[in-house]
Amino acid sequence: MTSDPDHLEALTSTLNESRAAMIVAALKDGGIDAVAEGGLMANFRGECYSEVKVMVRSRDLEAARAALAEYKEVMSEIDWDQVDVGEAE
Repeated sequence: MTSDPDHLEALTSTLNESRAAMIVAALKDGGIDAVAEGGLMANFRGECYSEVKVMVRSRDLEAARAALAEYKEVMSEIDWDQVDVGEAE
């Protein structure tokens, strides 16, 4: 592990670019800079699986872990059967 507080470290990963983007947005809403890496390969459609990593600065890693845990808790409490997503096209 590097002592550089600006060094990027993987917080989590997913096989879904949209999920990674939502995590990045939630972290940014909490004041934590984050980026998703690996998106181009994750969209490749040829039975090729690739992770999209959510990266944060080393100095923000612990706060990002706490924010991710809170995000997961909030998302697990949503009753998606009750969410109005509009009419099917």
